[in-house]
Amino acid sequence: MKKIKEPKIFVLDTNVILHDFKSIHNFQENDIVIPITVIEELDKFKKGNDTINYNAREFVREMDKITDNQLFDKGVRIGKGKGLIKIELGHPFSEQMAESFFDDTPDHRIIATTQWLKESYPERSVILVTKDINLRMKAKALRIMAEDYLTDKVTEEQVASIHKEVITLKDIPQTAVDKLFYGGGAPLKDFKIKKVVPNQLFKIEREEGSHPVLARY
Repeated sequence: MKKIKEPKIFVLDTNVILHDFKSIHNFQENDIVIPITVIEELDKFKKGNDTINYNAREFVREMDKITDNQLFDKGVRIGKGKGLIKIELGHPFSEQMAESFFDDTPDHRIIATTQWLKESYPERSVILVTKDINLRMKAKALRIMAEDYLTDKVTEEQVASIHKEVITLKDIPQTAVDKLFYGGGAPLKDFKIKKVVPNQLFKIEREEGSHPVLARY
């Protein structure tokens, strides 16, 4: 007879949600904790036309749909065969954190919540998921497991499929194209695009009808 392993606890950073608002569905039967600091940060990103703004708004709608008048105190089931999701209120910095980090920043509050969870649930693996390399390094310095969000990485087949389909954008202002050439990139709103998948190819036709430009998201 084997001991049943406790589900892991994944703590999501704000940048994971801004990157993929459906990220909470990608952790199988494991539990997810969203620090209250993340909810506060998402509120600042809800206005705007870029992908991160769209993801901030859609995540709030997704959470509202999942909870359906339930409270977060004991966690809410994300879906069939999946774990619980919970919004965790803030926790004071530990003595170790107070000696290491002098600034009270959102990142440090997220680490404080993760550390509190680790100490409160010693029998379970508690993992901070963030796309911020520096935050991962800080967490690991405090002996907190931390990893990048990689669930959304596309397969070779998906990349090949995306590359076959080139989306044509017409009558794009020269100012937007100049940002691509001289600024190294341009926001989606300049091209009247709300959301695309990674590695999507575009053929951009400029207003004056000169040679088209190829770009990748």
